[in-house]
Amino acid sequence: MNILVLMGSPNANGNTAFMTEAFAEGARAKGHDVRIINAGSSSIAGCRACEYCHTAGNGNCCVKDDMQEIYPLLDKTDMLVLASPVYYWGFSTQLQAAITRFYAPNILKIKKYALLLSSYSEGVYDAPVSQYKSMVGYFSGENMGIITSADSTNKTQQIKEKCFALGNRL
Repeated sequence: MNILVLMGSPNANGNTAFMTEAFAEGARAKGHDVRIINAGSSSIAGCRACEYCHTAGNGNCCVKDDMQEIYPLLDKTDMLVLASPVYYWGFSTQLQAAITRFYAPNILKIKKYALLLSSYSEGVYDAPVSQYKSMVGYFSGENMGIITSADSTNKTQQIKEKCFALGNRL
């Protein structure tokens, strides 16, 4: 299975990266091809609502940035994993920008999804989990799992094992 992970943390050595690597390790151990794109350090603008993609663009976005690398990967992806720190009850700005750009192709053919969220506070996951579930439903996908990590579990063996197990049971 081809798995694409969009990691929305600008901190390459942070909690979200820790969770992402553990998930990828588990999935690779099962023979899956895992590609991690760090949206957190990419140059991705949000959707401009110009409607070019749904008119003259025929599904192609007019904004030429790092999202151009991601669009072809979405077509070849069997599973999409969103990984993000939670900043003020939502996805990171960087990941949110990439998600809004899914509007151009509008319908993802990806059928399996997972969500990895990290924070320093408990109880901040409702909004991103709700958005994720709405997105999975909109694309008629299947939620393969949601893992959250807060202050006391960040970068622990326990969270590493959970993320590895999620990747390894696919």
